[in-house]
Amino acid sequence: MLWSTQLLLLSNVAFGLQIPLQLTAPSNAAKLSTSLISFSIEQDRWTDWAGSTSRNDFFYNTLNNLGQLTGTPPQIRIGANSEDHTNYDPSLQFSQATFPAPSANVPYPEATKIAVGDGYYQSAKFLPPNTHVIWGVNFGSNNLSSAYLEAKSILKAFSSPEILDAGIKLDALEFGNEADLYKNNGLRASTYNISQYATEWLTFATNVSTSLKLSPMSIPKLWAASFAGSSHSTSGFSPQAIFNQGVLSSPVAPLISTISQHRYSGSFCSGSSGLLQDLMTKSTIRGNLTDLQPDIAAVHAKGLDYVLGETNSYSCHGAPGVSNTAGAAIWTLDYLLFASQIGISKVFFHEGIGFKYNLVQPSPLPRSTLDGTALPAPLAPHIQPQYYAAIIAAEAIGRPSGGTVAIELKIDNIRLAGYAFYDGATGKVSKVLLINSQAYFSGSTASRGSIDVSFSFDASGNAPKRMSIKRLSIPHADDIVDLKWGGQTYETADGKVVGELQVEVMDVTKVVSIHDTEVVLLSFS
Repeated sequence: MLWSTQLLLLSNVAFGLQIPLQLTAPSNAAKLSTSLISFSIEQDRWTDWAGSTSRNDFFYNTLNNLGQLTGTPPQIRIGANSEDHTNYDPSLQFSQATFPAPSANVPYPEATKIAVGDGYYQSAKFLPPNTHVIWGVNFGSNNLSSAYLEAKSILKAFSSPEILDAGIKLDALEFGNEADLYKNNGLRASTYNISQYATEWLTFATNVSTSLKLSPMSIPKLWAASFAGSSHSTSGFSPQAIFNQGVLSSPVAPLISTISQHRYSGSFCSGSSGLLQDLMTKSTIRGNLTDLQPDIAAVHAKGLDYVLGETNSYSCHGAPGVSNTAGAAIWTLDYLLFASQIGISKVFFHEGIGFKYNLVQPSPLPRSTLDGTALPAPLAPHIQPQYYAAIIAAEAIGRPSGGTVAIELKIDNIRLAGYAFYDGATGKVSKVLLINSQAYFSGSTASRGSIDVSFSFDASGNAPKRMSIKRLSIPHADDIVDLKWGGQTYETADGKVVGELQVEVMDVTKVVSIHDTEVVLLSFS
């Protein structure tokens, strides 16, 4: 067995890989949302993202870039840790917040106390037209009156003419963030359990929805769960457990549209860091996400949508030298697309001002995101490497009239992942995305490797004749700048793309080389 495995690996190196490719979409192809890649925003500094008295053009442009590619802006979830520390104050126009002192591990901590006024929620008007929003409401404080006042102000904002005219919609309210951790962070007693959670959540959801006259026939709906982890059983915190507790047999059940769970690949909370190659590795990504399959199946069995409402590389804002690097872009793309293959409809990558794993840094930063030291001059708004993964995914999904479906390709190589994209109306293959997750580091003395690939088409129809090739050029996996997608860059002062587009065109029978730490998108004609 060992000898045959070695022979297979040697043949891959010497002769390349031949990947079977179906010309028409198989019946199990996953339908991709045009907002598959979406954003979760820490709400304590929401107006730093959107703007307060005027629009944050940099953030707007980065969202608009994605919306132009798919026809739909990313969805925005506003909440997370700080949603359970936020209270409404009618005397405020925007917000006031109290923050802990920064540290080397957490240079930009979340606020411990936030008070917000109507203008805070009304800043959603600065999002791109037709953006859909999910807003988190304080459940951690266990103050029903406060939650009602928050929700009332949120609904008031989304009923304003400016927001209505722009087609910006409040899709859902989310009561509480990671309630399974309340017993650890002081928001509940150490004995807090799923039965207590379900009882309290139903009280909040029922009272607020009734008071605000929410209707099952309209939006907003409700997100439920939003747990940090899962017991995958009815005895701990999990979707199965809240179903067992009767959440879906309650009067508020018709308002519940979505079950959200959170997922990270590891933790940096106490200063431990993950290796970049480990993060990027194909098997690690699949092992991390497939752990959620029992939960996904249970949610779908109830006819509900399942999303990763908060996710990213390493929790507690990311690991320096890992989460902020080009290698993290490789991870993001494979993670996102594999998630779609196991029934996750949308993936909300978490963002916060100064967080290491951000796709976008939307405002000037006075301190280093890596160790909290003061910078000689504020760091201007900028995108980070992971943003390229969002652009590539959006381009692969595109905007065909019949939508897009995709399958993961069967590739017998531990470093190469691939996905085929099909036009949902015609069923014909349109694109293939190949991701080489072998890390090539700046200190490497070895020559950069590559994998040669060719395709064998099935006999179900006429095979395409030509393919155009775009590459994500990454100097090194541990670099943080100088990436280029098809020769173009988004590392600009306004977040808009510049540079001359570079595309190779060749016959589909030719071999394509994918270098270590590289992404290649093939478009067929």
